[in-house]
Amino acid sequence: MVVVCDTSFLFSLYGNDVHSPKAVAWVSGNTKPLYLNSLTRFEFRNAVIFSEFRKAVALGVAARYWAGFEAAISQGRLIVANSNLADVVDEATRLSSARTLTGGHRAFDILHVASALELKATHFLTFDKNQKTLAEAEGLLVPL
Repeated sequence: MVVVCDTSFLFSLYGNDVHSPKAVAWVSGNTKPLYLNSLTRFEFRNAVIFSEFRKAVALGVAARYWAGFEAAISQGRLIVANSNLADVVDEATRLSSARTLTGGHRAFDILHVASALELKATHFLTFDKNQKTLAEAEGLLVPL
């Protein structure tokens, strides 16, 4: 079982939003590490900083969210896997061509699913409903 997560899941897990209890519960019942790639790492970092910029969280909170995320990487609970960007973009192009016109998928959501497919994921963790639809259409199990 290879479990890949997207930024919405990471923000719920290491931040604090309406989905946080569900994310924490899922991780608590799972012993396998979660996988992501450097694109997801970048988007998560930007999301926590942007949440502070928007004043959705107090000053300094983004650094705490990031520290929890980095600690999970150090402890092996999160694995930042190497992905060939060209291969991910090729897969994303295929997904976009096949599914965006009928599903209205955004570019970064497609990149997350393409990354999961390139990492040979079996499971995909997201709280984004449209991204869930795309992942399931591509054969990934989305347990949330």
